Amino acid sequence: MSGPERRDEIRSAIESTRAQLEATNAKIEARAGRNLFFAVLSGLVFAGVFLASLLLVKQVFVLLVAALVAVALIELAAAFRVSGRRVPRVGVALGGLVVVGGAFFWGAEGMLLGLFAASALLTVWRLVEGLVPAWETPRRTLVRDVFSGLFTLVYVAFLASFSVLLVAGERGEWWVFALVLTVVSVDVGAYAAGVTLGKHKMTPRISPNKTWEGFAGAAVAAMGAGVAVAVLALQQPWWVGIIIGIVVLLTATGGDLTESLIKRNLGVKDMSSWIPGHGGFLDRLDSLLPSAVGVYGVALVLGVV
Repeated sequence: MSGPERRDEIRSAIESTRAQLEATNAKIEARAGRNLFFAVLSGLVFAGVFLASLLLVKQVFVLLVAALVAVALIELAAAFRVSGRRVPRVGVALGGLVVVGGAFFWGAEGMLLGLFAASALLTVWRLVEGLVPAWETPRRTLVRDVFSGLFTLVYVAFLASFSVLLVAGERGEWWVFALVLTVVSVDVGAYAAGVTLGKHKMTPRISPNKTWEGFAGAAVAAMGAGVAVAVLALQQPWWVGIIIGIVVLLTATGGDLTESLIKRNLGVKDMSSWIPGHGGFLDRLDSLLPSAVGVYGVALVLGVV
């Protein structure tokens, strides 16, 4: 076989392999609702930044949380505008920073006071906007806008601030690591089992891609990750890992379904397209937000925070 013929054969084999990989990825994307390659790549980048900030300097982790909260709040405010609700993007982002800052500097009391201050700030901000002729709206619409803004603060900033409370406790960085690892395990377990075995829809009207087989896979992954991280990182007995696994399984699944319901009601597919393969930042935080509350509750009962 001559050189040109060999090169043509190699090129043909490469193109055939690429076509097969693209077809396989398209099938997976159709079942799971995301691009696998970009999802894995962006997930690895996210994990690297998270681990570096968490295990090296806690203050950097808090700054990362604050940044993610601000971006997620802007995403949600923009999504509300798609449905005709005007939530001030700058105002809600500043309010979220107030809540996270209160949790970091003054603990749980500071977080609650920060939420109160942020709510007052956002309410006044929207009411002042309503006085501008270009943005003038009926009173009923204005009230709806205010409550939509308050919801964004509670749903994103307040829930995320529990991770700041968690990291401040004894071995807090490892508790946050346990939180994220277990949530990721739930996501991976549900994804793998759902793609390979999924047949019975869990909530077809809210999240068509979720299946009971995926939920079972998520349960197995959550228990395994929970036990491993409890024994190896948290210095806790194995049954604490089981509790963490159960709590995160329920909160992560509930958080995912809650965000799916929000997006369905607002008429958007993703909160944004800033993260390749994942959508928006809030699309990645939906499971973590309520799970932070759940894991903080477990740590609180055990007396480590």
